[in-house]
Amino acid sequence: MILTVLTPTYNRGNTLANLYDSLCRQQERDFEWLIIDDGSTDHTKELCEKWGQEADFQVRYFWQENGGKHRALNKGIPLAQAPFIYIIDSDDYLTDNAVELIRLWINKVKPNPKCAGVSGTRISKHGQIIGQYPTEKAYVDATNIQRSRAGLVGDKAEVYRTDILRKYPFPEFEGEKFLSECAVWDRIGMDGYYLRWYPDALCVCEYRDDGLTRSENKEIDNYRGYTFVINQQLEYESKLKRLALIAQYNQITKKKGGNDQMVCRNLKITRWELRLAIFAKKIHHFFSSF
Repeated sequence: MILTVLTPTYNRGNTLANLYDSLCRQQERDFEWLIIDDGSTDHTKELCEKWGQEADFQVRYFWQENGGKHRALNKGIPLAQAPFIYIIDSDDYLTDNAVELIRLWINKVKPNPKCAGVSGTRISKHGQIIGQYPTEKAYVDATNIQRSRAGLVGDKAEVYRTDILRKYPFPEFEGEKFLSECAVWDRIGMDGYYLRWYPDALCVCEYRDDGLTRSENKEIDNYRGYTFVINQQLEYESKLKRLALIAQYNQITKKKGGNDQMVCRNLKITRWELRLAIFAKKIHHFFSSF
């Protein structure tokens, strides 16, 4: 078995069938489907048990109390039986040749210990690529923190080595149910592990209005996790990007009821750097209004 398709899910019984059907269409069958149910109260459990009985690939289902996608991943990654993991959301589905492409790419990069895995692109249900890819290149080797400079903009379809993901569990903050995945992907990149990024699509995705990442208050409601991510990004970003991140964090903190002292303490910055970030944001807003 080469691949674990790992799906964290919460009350998505109405969309999981599309993902299951796409797994059934794969010509390459050397994979398992591992589902971590993050406390669903719909018919997800019954569906997964039925598919487990009828599928000609292994389907494993586990239920946990609702704690957020990152906690579901922390539960699922140690349970994976394959050397590579592809995390796909329960409202997305695979392109028909996804597993075949993943096997082909994996065979090309396995000898390099600093290669954390491979990635394809995501497309909409209308076939439009999500984000951007440098079309003149057959592949790009880059860490997650080098993506924007490499022209790899927007969400991608990353396949990581299982042993590496097990070394980097997601931080968990009591009472918070959302944490950006870059909390882990960036740390892996900061430690020098790169991915080989390909232009071929692995995933068809749809951004739903009821998804947690669309929530306007996700940073406020998950403030400690948000603080963790911003602090990590401040470790490697350029000076201008640092100012933008500080200004963004300041805005969220003020919405939460915090003050300048709270921002400086949480980010370990000076009052002068905060004022500079606020001024830079005002200047940017002024010129972008023309």
